[in-house]
Amino acid sequence: MIYDGKRPDGATLLPWKNGRCATWDVTVTDTMAQSYLHNTSRTAGAAAETTAGNKTAKYVLLMQTCVFVPIAVETMGAINSNGLEFIGDLGRRITQVTDDTRESAFLFQGLSVLIQRYNAVAIQPHNR
Repeated sequence: MIYDGKRPDGATLLPWKNGRCATWDVTVTDTMAQSYLHNTSRTAGAAAETTAGNKTAKYVLLMQTCVFVPIAVETMGAINSNGLEFIGDLGRRITQVTDDTRESAFLFQGLSVLIQRYNAVAIQPHNR
């Protein structure tokens, strides 16, 4: 594989699927950004899906050796479909180890808190 210098946010140490490690890249997009508003006003999660598509194109070479999952979250809470599936699967796998059926809920709650904190900082007036 030709290394293009791009590095995703994380990777599993153990194989995830079909003997390949999973790797992911997380992006938070502003649901109300002018560039997304036309689509997000019509379809929930449109900005997340668009961003996930851009991430997939960015890491196309990585997909030759790894299972790549783009995780795109909107500031209003929508998550792209592949990211949603990955987080749910991760929660189920953690549940198999811990026997705690709440693991998926904990992952989504943690993600929700992070988005709320991001939003709180994003709307703060800038000191001049």
